[in-house]
Amino acid sequence: MEGKQEPVFTTMTNHENGGLKMSLEFLTCDIEQHVAVVTINRPPVNPLNSKVFKELVTIFNELEENSQVRVIILTGSGEKAFVAGADINEMADLDLVGMMNMNRVSREAFSKIENASKPVIAAINGLALGGGLELALACDLRICSEKAKFAFPEVGLGIIPGGGGTQRLQKIVGQGIAKELLYFGDMFDANRALELHIVNKVVPGEELLATAKQWAEKLAQKPPVALRMLKIAVNAGSNADLETGLTLEASSFANAFSTEDRKEGLKAFVEKRKPVYVGK
Repeated sequence: MEGKQEPVFTTMTNHENGGLKMSLEFLTCDIEQHVAVVTINRPPVNPLNSKVFKELVTIFNELEENSQVRVIILTGSGEKAFVAGADINEMADLDLVGMMNMNRVSREAFSKIENASKPVIAAINGLALGGGLELALACDLRICSEKAKFAFPEVGLGIIPGGGGTQRLQKIVGQGIAKELLYFGDMFDANRALELHIVNKVVPGEELLATAKQWAEKLAQKPPVALRMLKIAVNAGSNADLETGLTLEASSFANAFSTEDRKEGLKAFVEKRKPVYVGK
């Protein structure tokens, strides 16, 4: 595409099994069997700074263009944290203009993830605090370790969530519970997150990535265009009145119905065999 800036990866190597590994300063990405695993690597607790946000945009742009990738898993390095919030050291030195710039790049990153054409699964391996929880909420599905902890602690620092937390949280848990979590800023555990539908599943820590990959591999076998149309219908419909949402659904249905995968799916059903989808 004319004018597209090609990302510069620090490494780009092929796995022995045919997969691909890409690395930036703070992110790694392993691609195998139509599944990309993006790992935030800023030990020990993987805080988000402006560079991480920019790298998320870069790598998600790359994955968007890669037709071999059908599902994306987002996780953190180590066992202590998924992402333990934004980088307070960076934020403390910012003036208003600098903070607005950081907020702009964080919003771009979260929106890029939320609106990716492919399903995104958050594998929450530890602390998901503040911006880390906002990052998880931008994903489509969330699986967490039984040791994971969650909180929006911003009010205790004299600020409020600035990466979509006040908006995305209430759409999942309702306004009353959202205000409770945001106003008090108390930490809560994996079982509470499951109860509130903030996460879809809780598993032992040693099973987290394997479970996320099982979900991703199952989704990767489904028709990519239909999944994309589902995501558009649900995401856009959540911000619309019912009639507008139904119109969006009808349009998305028509787009899915026009694909070769729809023909393959119906044919496979009639022939009583497993369909093979090609994403067209």
